[in-house]
Amino acid sequence: MIIDLHTHIWTSLDQLGGEIASRIRESQLTNGDSFEASIVAHDRAMTCVDGSVIWGFRSDLLQANVPNELIADFVAKAPKYRIGIAGIDPLADDANDQLDAAIDLGLVGITVSPACQGFHPAHSSAMRIYERCQALSLPIFVAMLHPLTPSAMLEFGRPMLWDEVARSYPQLPIVLSHLGYPWVDEALLLLSKHDNMFADTSGLTRQPLQLYNALLDAMSLGVIPKLMFGSGFPYDTPAKAIETMYRINSHTLGTQSPTIPRSQLRAIVERDSLACLGIESIIHERNTAPEPTAPEVVVVDQTPEEITATTLNPE
Repeated sequence: MIIDLHTHIWTSLDQLGGEIASRIRESQLTNGDSFEASIVAHDRAMTCVDGSVIWGFRSDLLQANVPNELIADFVAKAPKYRIGIAGIDPLADDANDQLDAAIDLGLVGITVSPACQGFHPAHSSAMRIYERCQALSLPIFVAMLHPLTPSAMLEFGRPMLWDEVARSYPQLPIVLSHLGYPWVDEALLLLSKHDNMFADTSGLTRQPLQLYNALLDAMSLGVIPKLMFGSGFPYDTPAKAIETMYRINSHTLGTQSPTIPRSQLRAIVERDSLACLGIESIIHERNTAPEPTAPEVVVVDQTPEEITATTLNPE
């Protein structure tokens, strides 16, 4: 089964707030990026996965609000393929009301973004929300810094600030997006420390060398089982993200650099992240697309005695 754990929809860029919308429009003009997050575009992109998790987003600091009602309505149209996560701003006066409404809408987790919402992850108001989420078995999804905006508070974006939260609520699943980038080392350390902390691969699939280095470090720390596949749609698509994952060893071509075993890559892509997070769903395997077959890549491992060519093909 392949679950895209991190996707977005919106009906207008303005729902993301003026700063984020401006950055996206600038990227579209200068780099030719599309970043179309319409319902039609989402459906088209998700045909290669069995299910997708759609994140809401609210930030009073950035005047952003992708309505949870929009997420819930989208999920309700195809519950066999979609899971909805509510965007909650813990510092909002109506944060508890937001959570109550999200539960009534059938959303099964919440997403927060300390940097974009302007709060320390262990802020007392946020901790009260986390306490309720733990009691209700609702996982927390942490949105990292993308795109970076002038008002975002970098000091609150560091993964290490979640250590206190994980200690305080050990039964609360917490998922760091983008593998904690740009603080990947901190994120991996937290994953190795806390059973209830995980990370998705979104964002880094657009930076293959960063992803390669992160996966090497994850292997050395033994936390590959804590990594979950996410594309970050519309900033990437699951098809491209999966292809990047399976081609990650191309960076080692012609070098003596270590490679990531294909079995480990496949485990990330095909991990049932919903089950890992305790999310009940009616999603069943529908994926008929074969595992991407990359062109044959030969990694040359030079030793003093001989040169051994090892072909990295799908098993």
